[in-house]
This record gives sequence, structure tokens and C-alpha cells, in this order.
Amino acid sequence: MKPEYWDRAKRALARRDPVMGAIIRRHPKVFMMRRGEAFMTLARAICGQQISVKAAQSVWNRVCICLDQNITPEGVIAKERKRLRACGLSDRKTEYIADLAQHFVDGKIHERRWPEMDDEAIIAELTDVRGIGRWTAEMFLMFNLLRPDVFPLDDLGLQKAIRLSYRKTSLKSMKALGGTWRPWRSVATWYLWRSLDPLPVEY
Repeated sequence: MKPEYWDRAKRALARRDPVMGAIIRRHPKVFMMRRGEAFMTLARAICGQQISVKAAQSVWNRVCICLDQNITPEGVIAKERKRLRACGLSDRKTEYIADLAQHFVDGKIHERRWPEMDDEAIIAELTDVRGIGRWTAEMFLMFNLLRPDVFPLDDLGLQKAIRLSYRKTSLKSMKALGGTWRPWRSVATWYLWRSLDPLPVEY
């Protein structure tokens, strides 16, 4: 389902930025979509770190079978670590997913309070989990919580798209450009990714 702010954001970005407007017009029928439940989305992100998309999908499929499709914090905690490692997870990723599950079970992640929390507060909460860095937290804000004003400037794809479309080369100039897209930086980022690859990627 399309985010309720999407069309409004498109119009605002196109009005103030002709380059962005042209990118938006080239991709008229696509939009950012929500990806799964919170725990599953974060566990899958950890699973996919530093390996190819194809390899990540293969490992994740085995994890789902191992957990009998019970992709919950309780399901992970109840499963022996060696069974998870046998799915193709490294020792470190197994520890990270177990730590994530423990954070949920212990109430250190306040999912019910997220609607009232600002982006930086949620990022701080998520990056307290081993194996979750700022980039993963920002992807979660965009694709799970559909926050409209996330600007993941550490993302190499975003940097490349800005260089190609705007001829900006320094992070300082990219950050300044991003400021002109407030409060719709998630939408601008998403369309810049589309300028490199028309097919949306799941995070």
C-alpha cells in the first residue's frame, strides 16, 4: 500500500527541484512499500549483511524452515544456537539475531512506543543491538515504519545517484542538497535509488 504522504511529497519535490521532478516522472507507478513485521525485518537484515542477495535469500529460507516459520523473538530464543548456525549463519550473525530476540523479549525495544518516538530515538534504540548499525536502522525507518524524512547519506548507492544526477562530489554538498528536500528526504532518496535501478530493492 502506498504511504499516505507519497503523492504530496512527489508534488512538493517536483515543484522545488527540476532534476528530482524529472526522475519522479520517469517512475510514475512505483512507490515505497512496507516490509514485514519489525523483528522479522531486522533479523533478515542481519542475515543478509556482507553477502549477496541470492546467498542471503538462501540462508534466510533455511532459517525460516529451522524455526518452523515461527519468526519471532521467542522462536529464536527457544532454538538451539547450533541449529541456527547450521542454516548457514556465521557464529557472529547467530549471536546478533539472538541478541536482537533478547532485546525484544526483555522489553528493551519499545515497538509500541515507536509512533510517538522521533527517528533519532528509534535509531539509538536499534543500534544498541549488536549487529545493527545506523544504516540498517535507517533502512528500517524507511521500509518498515515508512518514516518520510530519513536521509541515509552513508549509503553508497545514494551517494552515486547524487553524483550522477547533481554533480555533487563531497558529503558536505550532498548533505546540503538533502536539506532542500526536507521533510521528504526518504522519498527523494527512494527516487534517486530508482534512477540507478528501476526495480525496488527489499530491505
